[in-house]
Amino acid sequence: MSNRQAALSLYRRSLKLSLDWAVHRSLWRGQALYIRSLFEANRNVTDARKQRTLLSETEKLLETWKHPDPFCYPTAPGGLRPVANIAYRSLAMLTYEPGSKFERNLSVPNTNPPPPLKF
Repeated sequence: MSNRQAALSLYRRSLKLSLDWAVHRSLWRGQALYIRSLFEANRNVTDARKQRTLLSETEKLLETWKHPDPFCYPTAPGGLRPVANIAYRSLAMLTYEPGSKFERNLSVPNTNPPPPLKF
């Protein structure tokens, strides 16, 4: 992979990473412009060794800023789309909805107070 392709890949990854941290897309836009300015500042570096060091530093920076729980589209593998995720479907079947046909299958709630503690 050439340095140009690696820089473009890092730029896209940094934009996606910042989108994971942004609360609203309008706030993300400012971050995206800042990231663009950082990449534009080093656009005219022609020394291959300097380019490689910049790419490796950026790679390390992206690793440190990686989100612990990144955003995943519902239709992507691991997403929460009920049709695609069987575990989520089974969880949705267990939720309580008043008036649903599952309501009559619920057990009677325990209203007794807990037993006293003995020390």
